[in-house]
Formats: sequence, C-alpha cells, structure tokens
Amino acid sequence: VRYGEFVDAAYGAFLSQPDATPGDLAAPVHVPLHDAAYRVTAPLFATSSVGFPSWLALAAPCAAQRTSLVGYVAVCDSPDEVRRMGRRDIVIALRGTCTVLEWAENFRAGLVPANEAVDAAASPVSASDAKVECGFRNLYKTAGNGSPSLSEMVVTEVRRLLKKYEGEEVSITVTGHSLGAALAVLIADELVGHGDAPKPVTVFSFGGPRVGNCAFAERVEARGARVLRVVNAHDVVPHLPPRPGGRWYADIGRELRLDSRASPYLRPDADAACCHDLEAYIHLVDGFLSSHCPFRANAKRSILRLLKNQGGNVKQLYISKAMDMRVRLDAGGAVDMPGSPLSRLGAPSTVLECVH
Repeated sequence: VRYGEFVDAAYGAFLSQPDATPGDLAAPVHVPLHDAAYRVTAPLFATSSVGFPSWLALAAPCAAQRTSLVGYVAVCDSPDEVRRMGRRDIVIALRGTCTVLEWAENFRAGLVPANEAVDAAASPVSASDAKVECGFRNLYKTAGNGSPSLSEMVVTEVRRLLKKYEGEEVSITVTGHSLGAALAVLIADELVGHGDAPKPVTVFSFGGPRVGNCAFAERVEARGARVLRVVNAHDVVPHLPPRPGGRWYADIGRELRLDSRASPYLRPDADAACCHDLEAYIHLVDGFLSSHCPFRANAKRSILRLLKNQGGNVKQLYISKAMDMRVRLDAGGAVDMPGSPLSRLGAPSTVLECVH
C-alpha cells in the first residue's frame, strides 16, 4: 500500500503541473507526498522520441509537449523509520500514461535490443539476446531539448544519494503503475547492471505491461533485481503486449494475483478502467490476505478514495452509505460504523483531489 501511494503522489504531481519542465527554477515541482518519513530529492522527466507535425503542434501545444514530469526520487530521512526498517530506503516512483505522445510510444510494441554497458559478471545473459519494447525504451533513453534522459536522471540522482549515505545500509525500491511499472523494470535492470547499486533493488509493479523477451527477463533476475508484479486478474494491461504461443514477450519476477471481484465494495462487472485503476489496485492490496481467503474485514483504507476515482463501479449500497455519512460529516455529525473502511473518512478535506 505504501509504495502504491508513492505512485499516487507521482500522478498528483503531474496533474497539478502538467506543463512542468526540467530545471524550471521559477516553478519548482511540488510532489504531494503524504509519507512524512520520506523526502523528495529530485523530479524525474521522460521524453518521447516522437513528435507532432509542426502545424499540429501549433494547434495543440500541450498535447505536443515531448518532455513531461513522470515521477520523482525520494529518500527516507526519518531516523525512527530508518531504524525500524534496518536500512535507508531510496524510492523511485513513476506514474502511468498521461500524455498523447506517451500513448503513441505505448503502441510501438516491436522488440529492440536492450543494449547498454553491462557488468558481464552480474549478467550471464548475452546483451544481444535481451530485447525490450521499443516505446518503453524510447521513453527511458531519449533526451529532451537541453535535458537529460530519464535514464541519466535516475542514475545521476541515485549515485549522488549513494555517495551521500555511503557506509549506511541502503536499499533501492522502484515502484510504478502501468507505463510507470514498465519503466520501473528498465530502471532496476540498469541500476543492478552497473554493479555499483546496493542490494536489494526491488520493483513493485502495479498493473504493469510486459517489458521484454525471455532473455531480458532472465537477465533482470540473474542480475539480482527482485520484481513483484501486482496484477488484477481482470486487468488486460498485464497481458500486453500479447505473446502468441509464449513467444516474444515474457513476464518478469513473481506475481501477486488479485481479483477485483473479491472486493465486497466493487461491482462484479467493474469495467476495464476500474480493473486497471491505481486506486483500485491499492484497495485490493489493502484487503488481500491470501489467494484463498476473503477480502480482509479490517482493511484500513477509506473507500472514499475509490469512490472519487471509480464511483460508477462501486456497489450502490456503499455509495448510498458513503453519501449519507458525508452529509453527516458536513453537518458535524459522528461516524458510527467502527471497523468499516467507510468509517475512516476524516474531514471532507481529506478526500484526494487526484483522479486518474
């Protein structure tokens, strides 16, 4: 849940500043990070390798923006939390697709070599065999006008932090949703491939598509990156790009399979957008006990967040209860349903304003 919320903050940062640009001192990037134990150290931008024709770019300048805020790097700087975890955690969080040009890259599903400078000892798989989706690699490796690529930004900031906290136990956690989950795998592969990253390097992938072929999957795992793919059984994105006969693309890491129909709050016929929604994923993780157990009765996350994003996919019973309770909250009344996610509403101002 915590790492899903880091991704949610990446969405919030982009939606509040969709025209943010690297190095803009007049309008520094603000990340709505709710975890007080972590501090944002650097924003991250991704650049599309494709662009609009000049005449179309003039008509729709926002849609034609090639470089967009895609995430951030944060570090745990709470002594109590560092002591509790037994290490200082560096987090790299990445949002999913939000711009027209990112969508264009998503559909470039051909495989291209994942070639880079590699540590041969840490990667027994030949670099020429490992291939990744063209569009994902373009977004990861393309530099903008006067700005470095996402790859360069991540590596530079991680090395700076590792030098700053040299001598400490440090971990790196990369987390993302949808497109961000694909980029998270590419980041983890590069960090462990350089050989100077601390272990562990872990990926939490929420609703991520397939990234590369079998050789790439073997390379990521051989290098020591640990990938947990959080997958909703009814989400189509983790099954893309398709792999007819098991060819071309391969899944990476271990899978945590969730089922939106296991939630007592979501409709069993929830639509495709709900099944892929980040807040729905966090809701399902919060209620997960095991593959053969029902939804956790004492789940802590308020479903008002789910109502905000996917109200049409929440069962009418809970919509009515939430509306009734919201009216009582606005009137200064008390919530009298202890133990229910509906009771954990707080003041009306605590409802997230970020919708994705």
